[in-house]
Amino acid sequence: MNSSDSMDALRRQQQLDQQVHQLCQMAMQNADRGQLQAARELLDRAVQLAPGHALALAYLGRVLHRQGQIELARTAFDQAVAAMPSAWGPRFEKAQFLESVGDVRNAALMWRIGLQFMAPEQQADPTLRDLVQRAEAAQAQDAEALHEHLWSRTDELRNGESDKHLRRYLHCLDIATGRRPFVTAQPIHLPFPELPAIQFFDRTDFAWARDVEAQTDRVVQELLAVSAADAEGFVPYVQTREGESSGQFDALDRDDGWSAYFLWNQGVRVDAHCERCPATEAAVAMAPQIQVKERAPAVFFSALRPHTEIPPHNGATNARLTVHLPLIIPPDCALQVGDEVRTWKQGELLIFDDTIRHSAWNRSDQRRVVLIFDIWNPLLSDLEQQLVARTIEGMIDYYGSSNDLGEL
Repeated sequence: MNSSDSMDALRRQQQLDQQVHQLCQMAMQNADRGQLQAARELLDRAVQLAPGHALALAYLGRVLHRQGQIELARTAFDQAVAAMPSAWGPRFEKAQFLESVGDVRNAALMWRIGLQFMAPEQQADPTLRDLVQRAEAAQAQDAEALHEHLWSRTDELRNGESDKHLRRYLHCLDIATGRRPFVTAQPIHLPFPELPAIQFFDRTDFAWARDVEAQTDRVVQELLAVSAADAEGFVPYVQTREGESSGQFDALDRDDGWSAYFLWNQGVRVDAHCERCPATEAAVAMAPQIQVKERAPAVFFSALRPHTEIPPHNGATNARLTVHLPLIIPPDCALQVGDEVRTWKQGELLIFDDTIRHSAWNRSDQRRVVLIFDIWNPLLSDLEQQLVARTIEGMIDYYGSSNDLGEL
């Protein structure tokens, strides 16, 4: 087909679309006046001209429904959805029809899928707000009913099982029924594939965890000592280099609202600090250490000033996990990873994947302090750990240690 033929075909299509829209507009004007048969005839013509036209099919479904032609209306709505499966409009039309005939479950399914296809600006459009709220309400009500139904179907299998064994399934059920979002990891620099996005790991799965926790009192004593005698050793954790953007951390850049007292920093031992904190260094040594030239270990007391928040952010690689040993924990302090919020408890490790979007806050009038260090993701083999370490060192060598590779 030459360019002239293509232009002619385009003009014919535009004329056809205009004709179909005019027929739809006239049909709905007739329907508003109660002239349903005239409206149906106009929409039949529109569908004959353009058999896969979603708007004409949806309008035809409306008119057939008002005429009492329930099965014909259902077919028209089904065809409208099939014509534009990724459009929210036909699905909302079908949802309203299904509600009217008492099929609330499938109506809720249509509302839910339709919402997924709506752009954020459409959901925020004031002219669509009533429709969106109707969809959200139907979805929420259905989610509770579905959860109750699935809960009863799995009762025999769950009976007698421990919370630990059921934890992942219960999370799955909450996602499937809309109670929780499906959270994924988003490593900034080095994503390692085929590792599950686990928000918080169970500390009892780590043989060394209990030994580290048993040192809490000694670690707290050393923290209090350095806080009194070496307060200047606490430095702002966020220190953006000249020429780089601090972005979401702007409020904390070079500010002691979030400060760190490093025992190990970028793979280098801070001798003076370690000598003040021998029990802390020994406690961390009970856990498997990451060794990466110019990067790891990194071990430090992390202090959060009263009424300070760390904004949501993602870590550099899911090949490692972040470990918190809570030390000084006032009320109204918490850590959120993905959609899960945990409150620190003194002496109980929190182990999480920091490449899942996470944030923290101290809304109390006292300072909050935790000891932070990293471990390898336990799902990596020994060989994979060595390869990742060599890869990180290679990236630093390739780009230069002065370039922005974040916390990689």
